[in-house]
Amino acid sequence: MQLIGSLTSPFVRKIRIQLLEKGLPFSLLEEIPWNADTSVPKFNPLGKVPVLIDEHGEIWFDSPVIAEYIETLETRHRLVPIKSIDAVRVRQLEALADGVCEAAIAIFLEKKRPQEWRSPDWIARQEQKVERGLAALEKATVGKHWVYEDHLTLADIAIGCVVGWYDFRFESSGWRQKHPHLADYVDRLFKRDSFIQTQPPES
Repeated sequence: MQLIGSLTSPFVRKIRIQLLEKGLPFSLLEEIPWNADTSVPKFNPLGKVPVLIDEHGEIWFDSPVIAEYIETLETRHRLVPIKSIDAVRVRQLEALADGVCEAAIAIFLEKKRPQEWRSPDWIARQEQKVERGLAALEKATVGKHWVYEDHLTLADIAIGCVVGWYDFRFESSGWRQKHPHLADYVDRLFKRDSFIQTQPPES
């Protein structure tokens, strides 16, 4: 299998970690979708990563769909529960983490625009989403080693990826002081080999 995406994308990292945790071999084709010469639209008409090309040449996107597909390939180390309602609960936590990530990325991109083109109201709305989302994740991780039941799930991976990216891009935001349980929780996740192997580059 070939995974297409950038080394800094939290959505790509989520899939990389899932594949590593399940022991599924893959190669990574590094592509930055914002670059003018990117080939990503050839595989995903929306021009977004990650994209997965399976061993039969079939193309899958975006990250929740890819994650669902990967779960069909290897069932010994399940990251999404078999029971339907449990799977939905894990998926909802994944969706919460992904939503926080999308809002944080929107802030990051808006702040890269020239000052006179930026929308303070837009930034404020996204910041509110991030803060509410982090508060919800803080609540979900209080007193827990894993966010759902007693083992690693896709929800843990998604939360670790978004918080890792947020810490990478917005380290000075003070989120650790506001959400100490979440900080302790992700720091444990960051010690896993799959998270260490997928640590984003410094620059």
